[in-house]
Amino acid sequence: MASLRAKATIFPISVCLLALAIADFVMFTVVGSLPPLALVVSLVLLAVVVLASLVHARQLVHPINELMPTIDREGHLELRSTAARITPPVELQALTKAIDQLAESQQRDKLARQKLERVRSEFLANVSHELRTPIFAVQGFIETLLDGAVDDPKVNRDFLERARVQSERLNSLLNDLIDISRIESGEMRMSFRMFDIQPFLRDFTSEMQPMARAKHIELYFTGNVLPHHEVSVFADKERIKQVLINLTDNAIKYSNEGTAIKIELIDDEASNDQVTIRVVDNGIGIAPEHLPRLFERFYRVDKGRARSAPGGGTPDGTGLGLAIVKHIIEAHHGKISVMSEPGKGSTFQFTLRKDSAWSEVE
Repeated sequence: MASLRAKATIFPISVCLLALAIADFVMFTVVGSLPPLALVVSLVLLAVVVLASLVHARQLVHPINELMPTIDREGHLELRSTAARITPPVELQALTKAIDQLAESQQRDKLARQKLERVRSEFLANVSHELRTPIFAVQGFIETLLDGAVDDPKVNRDFLERARVQSERLNSLLNDLIDISRIESGEMRMSFRMFDIQPFLRDFTSEMQPMARAKHIELYFTGNVLPHHEVSVFADKERIKQVLINLTDNAIKYSNEGTAIKIELIDDEASNDQVTIRVVDNGIGIAPEHLPRLFERFYRVDKGRARSAPGGGTPDGTGLGLAIVKHIIEAHHGKISVMSEPGKGSTFQFTLRKDSAWSEVE
């Protein structure tokens, strides 16, 4: 900033010296001599210009100097303008405002990077834990069999069944990790089409009924739509089926025998742009404190809701299913929510758009 101040000071002084020199030369040429009064006036004018130039240069550069201490040693801008104490030029005020915005943007980026690092660390820790559990279990079963249990018909098939269950769990976890990674990175492409959602839901219900019957649970389709009334939505059939499989499978797992599960289609005439799909069960329910975090990756509710895998394995599920469901519904510009009460069951519902207008503006 010293060079800027020097330039702001020297330029008017130089102009003043040139003007006085020309004036004195002209006077000397015309009169033939330079009167002492003229020399005194020239010196006084020069002194006034020098003083004025110094003051003006200081006023011009001072606002910039006031901004300099807000740049930290690491080069990060954490700027708050001091324009309230001084009156800088309009251009400098605009520059200050732009730098303020840059500093705020950099601060937001810094916080976002820190949050991303925390999420990444938590994700890696969760993945390591989730992978380690089935791998160690399979390893333990195999070592036990190799130590002689393979020749014992009372335990060998049981241990092999346990190892199979854990290998399936590991495969499911890897598939879910791949899916959520592709969704979050944008690599998973959605194939959006217009289709009638009502026969789609009826067919899906029929496909899932054998699984429900195996637990003596009634699974049926219902809603407020007439049987032959077409309700078209703009969505990816396969991904919506993935959402429904996850929600219905959870409902079956966490419902007791003799209860019922319904897949419900609600076409609200007051809302012409979307439909609501619900999966309602009469199962064990979810405690209120778990609901806000239910769609987080690897988040599981308490052990009271967990179920043990066949053969005494670890609780099934990867902890990623509902996170994937949330990502898929949000990719459809829909919303997903859950209502639940312990001992009375849960209702998961999501919305789908009826038209493709939202995709055209992306």
